[in-house]
Amino acid sequence: MTAGPSQNRFSARVSALARRIGMPAVVLLAALAFDLVFVTDAAFDDTGRRGIDLLLFPGIFAMVFCALWAQKRAAVAAIAASVVLVAYTLVVRYFDIPTYSSVLAHLSITEVVAGVEVLFYAARRTRPGVAFAVISGLVLATLTAVSGRYYYGDNSNGTMAQAMLFGGILLGCTLVFAIPGRDRTAHPNRYEKLQKLNKLVMGQWPLIGLLGIALILEFGFTYESGAHGFPIVVCSIVAAVIAVAAPRRPADAMVALTAVMLLSALVTPFLRLRYDYPTPGGVPGTQVVAGMGLVVTLVRAVGLSKAVPRIAGLSVVVALACVLNARRPTPNLTTDPDDLAGFAVIALLLLGISVAVGLALRSRDSERTQVIQSAISDAQTSERMALARELHDVVAHHVTGIVVQAQAAKMMGEKNPQVAVEAMGRIEDAGVEALAAMRRLVRSMRGDAPAGSSEFSEQATTDLAADLRTLIERSNHGVKTSMKLELPPNVPHEVGRSALRLVQESLTNVGKHASGAKEALVIAEVSENELHLQVTDDGREPHGRPAGGSGGYGLIGMRERVALLHGRLSAGRAPGGGWRVEAWLPLEGEE
Repeated sequence: MTAGPSQNRFSARVSALARRIGMPAVVLLAALAFDLVFVTDAAFDDTGRRGIDLLLFPGIFAMVFCALWAQKRAAVAAIAASVVLVAYTLVVRYFDIPTYSSVLAHLSITEVVAGVEVLFYAARRTRPGVAFAVISGLVLATLTAVSGRYYYGDNSNGTMAQAMLFGGILLGCTLVFAIPGRDRTAHPNRYEKLQKLNKLVMGQWPLIGLLGIALILEFGFTYESGAHGFPIVVCSIVAAVIAVAAPRRPADAMVALTAVMLLSALVTPFLRLRYDYPTPGGVPGTQVVAGMGLVVTLVRAVGLSKAVPRIAGLSVVVALACVLNARRPTPNLTTDPDDLAGFAVIALLLLGISVAVGLALRSRDSERTQVIQSAISDAQTSERMALARELHDVVAHHVTGIVVQAQAAKMMGEKNPQVAVEAMGRIEDAGVEALAAMRRLVRSMRGDAPAGSSEFSEQATTDLAADLRTLIERSNHGVKTSMKLELPPNVPHEVGRSALRLVQESLTNVGKHASGAKEALVIAEVSENELHLQVTDDGREPHGRPAGGSGGYGLIGMRERVALLHGRLSAGRAPGGGWRVEAWLPLEGEE
């Protein structure tokens, strides 16, 4: 039962750590971890001098330091990285340290990632002249490392032309990402597009990570096979880009990926690739990952039923690639039923995993949408209820006072005109207050103020006793009201605002419903960590229609306010006559 929450906490901690140290540092550390495992394993295998590969680590760690330093001092870090690459090339040559190739020949994955990050920060954060100088130095140092790091007996067929081509691709892509962010104010449209791209990348980071690993391995295979594997690498790069950009138009992306994989399958037999460029099942590893990722994206976006035709087209291309290229390097087609059955089982397993992941993500997206819609609906309902309570409590309070004063003026006007004149003044004051309350309510509905912030909630202070005295003195419900207040000065603000509303609504009901009432009493005191409110009157139950009518929402609104604070409410006829409203509001929130 605790596995789910524990996993959620672990995932949240990992995400928080990644945000704190930054995604570039996470990628750099992941590359370093890969090199630590790979180089250590190579150092103690049966090939070459035992342990000599460990001498690569000082240069690798130095490049990691330069990449981390570039986040604060980009220009200095770029110069330091150039020095490290050249200096450690001399060390490699002197000790005949064996190297291996990733994206660039004779450079480890960590060195490539660190160099790209240094390049990025130099292009983004330094002045144009300084950026040009330090980037040029870094490029020359990289070329020096690629051409100068070899050891006697090296059988690698990697060429400078390949390294320059792949390095040019890295350089161009890095500058495309870095330059638009140099001046956000001068080029807001470019920066907005870059933000959209960043959002897409953040949403696709698991797929990008897998594709990145597959591409790095495929670059290494390209160096081993010479220039023969270059067309396949290009197809794999295009497939990776299509898979990452697929969420925008997944159906069209699937058609494009199918075409790229078909081209790769048809070209491969003419490239004379050997086993040093592995293509599992006739399809390069990067294209396998891209195909699985795109199936997940398509099923997630449109559902399984609509995705079946395009998935079937991709499956036909994969089957064709298997028949054409699974028996490489021999030119024979794969026709053995046992071999075909084995490849079919593996392909169906990978396809099933992709479809299952897509359906799971689609279900999660649907649940999230329902939760968001439910939250929006609940918020709208809560806002409407808050506005309804305010409309009833505030406006009805003043209008009831106006009606009561008008009735009094009508009854006493003929006998004592002075009473009528005084009542008219009170009616005017109540009308002005009603208009002010209505304006506040309109501001709340327009979003200028939160719902519920009108009259007394806006004017409420930390002294509840003073606020209740002001409310009672300004009430014009036509019944003499006395009070008994025994309140501490530290009543929570939310409890105080609700108490004001409860007393206000109770006094309004006295004016509307308490027929023949002569006196009302308001009691507010604290007892056993609860605020106790009591409003009573000595009126009779009305036989006719109450003043201003009755909508029946007063008690409903009072019960809602009390329920929000987890309190209790009692309203009904008092044993000795009249009406009594009692409420108990906790002064401390429940755990």
